[in-house]
Amino acid sequence: MNIFELTTEQWIELGTSLIIILVTAVVGGWLIRFLLKRVLHRLFERTRTNLDNVVLNTLQTPLYFLAITIATDLAIQRLDFLSQSWSGFLDNLFYVIYFLIGFIALWRLTVALFEWYGQEVAPSTETELDEQLIPFFSRVSLIVLGVIGLIILLSHFRVDVSALVTTLGVGSLAIALAAQAALSDTISGFIIMIDRPFRIGDRIELLDLDTWGDVVDIGLRSSRIRTRDNRMVIVPNSVIGKTLIVNHSYPDEMYRLEVNVGVAYGTDIHAARQTIVGAVKKVEGVEADYPVEALFLEFGDSALVFRVRWWLNSYVDTRRMFDKVNTAMYDALGEAGIEIPFPQRDVNHKIDDDQARQLAGVFNVRR
Repeated sequence: MNIFELTTEQWIELGTSLIIILVTAVVGGWLIRFLLKRVLHRLFERTRTNLDNVVLNTLQTPLYFLAITIATDLAIQRLDFLSQSWSGFLDNLFYVIYFLIGFIALWRLTVALFEWYGQEVAPSTETELDEQLIPFFSRVSLIVLGVIGLIILLSHFRVDVSALVTTLGVGSLAIALAAQAALSDTISGFIIMIDRPFRIGDRIELLDLDTWGDVVDIGLRSSRIRTRDNRMVIVPNSVIGKTLIVNHSYPDEMYRLEVNVGVAYGTDIHAARQTIVGAVKKVEGVEADYPVEALFLEFGDSALVFRVRWWLNSYVDTRRMFDKVNTAMYDALGEAGIEIPFPQRDVNHKIDDDQARQLAGVFNVRR
């Protein structure tokens, strides 16, 4: 079609179509904003959440472009003087435009819904699981949406998508085999988040790894533990799932400590116990509402062994409490005249009379 060969009536029809498109572009934006913010917004003001506002704000731009596209489509369809060769091209073109508008609207809506849940709902729940899984599920949802959109678009143009689906399946299997360790860590991360053997901020001890510290982050692939000397230990979740975990913060931060102390044989047991218990109770930080015990549990090689137990309200000061309590017991036992013996052995050598005379002769010769 040569544009210079149009008749006057055809020029009028073409101008009318352009006016329809321009009026829709100018008035359509105002009308959509009016309907969304004035009419629908007033209807949704009675709801308890602002989810409806998020949805309306997200769909405002796609609806505006949808109105312009519909107006353009109708304006072109009324031009009956266009050749048939343009019909198929325009049908495919408008299909792609409609598809892109719908796809972008769903993409924006998915992102907005996950952001709204993360900002409005997740902080009010009692668990941090949803906050940690939101980014993962958001990415998975967008990937699935993209794959479905690509399949729909290719199907419209009669592209065989069965080969693509088969390729994606084989590729997924190959990726799963190549990333077996990463998948194992991810699955273990899900189990940790659901089972919750520890939480962020807890002080844990991994017995098999001889590592302990405060949990800083629980990721899908690994968890981060900050040790007391401010070092960050990054442990794969699959390793954590196979090791024994001691959670020093669960069920609460109340913590009982114990230490062994020995007194000399012949010491008055009752006096030693009273001295030890009295010294520990005076230490700052020892919980006064919980019992302090000095249990006589063992006859040692060189001492009578007491196991001293006391409570404190937080696991944070365990090392300092050992220092304070040991110092207090040492000073109190010293003031009470109670000996804390060091290891010693008595060696007796039995010999007969002949060996005794030989030894005596050797000593006399050396003199």
